[in-house]
Amino acid sequence: MESDQDVVSALFWNNTTSVAIATLISYEYILQFDKEVKFVWERQWSLMTYLYLAVRYLGLFLALVCAFWGGLLYMPERVSYVLALLMEWGFSAYFCLAEVILICRLYALSNQSRVILYVLLGLFIPIVALSIGMDVFLYSRPAAFSVKEIITPQAKYCTSSFNMGPMPAIYASIPILIYDIFLVVLAVTILVKHLKERREIRMRPNIYVLMIVRYHIIYFVLNLTNQILLAVLWANIPTAAMSLSQMFIDTAPFIIAPRLIISIWDMHVDEECVRISTAFADCVCWTSPPPFEQHEMDSHA
Repeated sequence: MESDQDVVSALFWNNTTSVAIATLISYEYILQFDKEVKFVWERQWSLMTYLYLAVRYLGLFLALVCAFWGGLLYMPERVSYVLALLMEWGFSAYFCLAEVILICRLYALSNQSRVILYVLLGLFIPIVALSIGMDVFLYSRPAAFSVKEIITPQAKYCTSSFNMGPMPAIYASIPILIYDIFLVVLAVTILVKHLKERREIRMRPNIYVLMIVRYHIIYFVLNLTNQILLAVLWANIPTAAMSLSQMFIDTAPFIIAPRLIISIWDMHVDEECVRISTAFADCVCWTSPPPFEQHEMDSHA
């Protein structure tokens, strides 16, 4: 049984990280809001617009729920349990949306190859099914996951409790990581092919290809770290380490995914890309060379 000192320490770390999460997410949203207005609300919507809005506002909602859940605001045990389930299922939905964005980017990088699109979707559907199955097994059964209310003379708050070891979570993360590795390898392969073709005609690499591949690698590193920390949370680790791990999980994905989309749109405008009026311009604009590249290509002809 936990001592009063352990309970106070856990509550201190919970409230400290909660304030940090709320501050980081709010600051990030305010920081990017002017670009969101410029690239989303004042323009015709495309598929990537809907994906951006999904990851932006689902991520904002989940981050704020994570920040206020637990001890920062008191919630009854039954409400806390429902919110805990909502957070876990929401994390899985967010992961799926982020993966769909990567699939769309690879589809654009491969010159809209339907073969690559069907392969990526065909491999992704079992990943979604696995994610749903593991959420049911790990989080939707009281025997595996529960929430308990802790009452002390100083405070009253709720905390989650894992009633099984970390191995199921580790096993479930392996196919997800393999799929992410496949996406990174495919993106790098497309980049190598692009660099070879550009070298043959003595043209500089397209900045959008480089940017999208770099973002694939960034997301892979982020997701790898996320999966490791999610598995670690099932183990009995010190409160400080658990709180810091939870803070990373509850902020980094919700900041990185929408920011990567915004940055590509921002670059698209700065570079005055050809075919800027197309509905899927944020992905397909690089298929035609910008004016300076077209002039350079003509000079080599």
